[in-house]
Amino acid sequence: MGTTLPQAIEIVKKATEEDKNGNYQKALTLYEQGVEYFLHAIKYEAQSERSKESIRAKCIQYLERAEKLKQYIADKDSSNSKKPVKDGGDSGKSKDDSDEENADDKKFKNQLSGAIVVEKPNIQWTDVAGLEAAKEALKEAVILPIKFPHLFSGKRKPWRGILLFGPPGTGKSFLAKAVATEANNSTFFSVSSSDLVSKWLGESERLVKSLFEMARENKPSIIFIDEVDSLCGSRSENESESARRIKTEFLVQMQGVGVDNEGILVLGATNIPWTLDSAIRRRFEKRIYIPLPDAPARIHLLRQSIGDTPHSLQEDDLKNLTTRSEGYSGADISIVVRDALMQPVRKVQSATHFKRVRGPSRDNPSVFIDDLLTPCSPGDPQAIEMNWTQVPGDKLLEPIISPSDVFRSLEKTKPTVNEQDLVLLQKFTEDFGQEG
Repeated sequence: MGTTLPQAIEIVKKATEEDKNGNYQKALTLYEQGVEYFLHAIKYEAQSERSKESIRAKCIQYLERAEKLKQYIADKDSSNSKKPVKDGGDSGKSKDDSDEENADDKKFKNQLSGAIVVEKPNIQWTDVAGLEAAKEALKEAVILPIKFPHLFSGKRKPWRGILLFGPPGTGKSFLAKAVATEANNSTFFSVSSSDLVSKWLGESERLVKSLFEMARENKPSIIFIDEVDSLCGSRSENESESARRIKTEFLVQMQGVGVDNEGILVLGATNIPWTLDSAIRRRFEKRIYIPLPDAPARIHLLRQSIGDTPHSLQEDDLKNLTTRSEGYSGADISIVVRDALMQPVRKVQSATHFKRVRGPSRDNPSVFIDDLLTPCSPGDPQAIEMNWTQVPGDKLLEPIISPSDVFRSLEKTKPTVNEQDLVLLQKFTEDFGQEG
């Protein structure tokens, strides 16, 4: 026998004694410490399967007691007359049990209320470059059932689970923002592992349950889970008991016996779909690959990223940039352009000479004014030797973005997606998904 199990037994003995003596805070700490030791023993010390099951059952018993004590301690100031439920053989729920459960439900729902997206991100379908199949699937699942409910009657049901997978930076979260904007009548929940994982043992799965209960109360609802692999990875012998219970609760809530998820769409996003638990993967009925942007999408992204910033890029320059940015994700292209937009700032900062020019007013670009200063080379006939600290703030005319600025930034910024990941993603698409 290892050293952890005897320690765990000793700790829970002390916890039980402190509990009987009314030292609830000390008992709570000891119960939680004991459970951690038991879980460590299950994971790292050799045990028979029967022995492991016995320890797990004890863990659940101690956890339930710890939950009651924790709730009692939290409510003690507001209700001094409230007593913790005594351990005993009464299998029925007392009034205190119901009060505690209601208080817990309220607490968890308040905790999750921050996940509801109140202000729309203002991203339209047209802002998403390419990805037509993904947009069509999301419209089928979200927009059409709300606008034309009679289309989805009888055996024709909207999708209940959609998984968006692909390399990082290809627009999975951006698509979710477009859904949040376009689904005007739906409640949009945006959650990540930090919203659902709690340091208190047993709370994480109750947070998952509360999330789905809130979605049912506010349907039609969309639950967007970013980086869903962090919560629902493949089950294994080495994972913690807490992670296993979170996954089990997800499976039950997404498609369990007696669970009605009509009017609820679960939208997941991940960069590593092959790590998802197979049962969770099955719950996502549509699995859509969000690939690296193709040439038309890259040119759209370049134009979108530059926006109305003054530049001298011609159509041929944009096509050349599109060709040379093969293998770049949407996020990579955005970073390239952001770096290029900083080039005029760098020119101003490093300039040793400026010249006087005529240029547009900041307040009204259609009005041109004289006596502005812009960086120039020392050999320019109108060059004045000075640095940026000597230029008045309202007199600076920054250089416009040139093609060489963007090409220089493209040379410096390397793509973030490697070939190995693309091979794995393509294999997963062939096995389980569809092209987006």
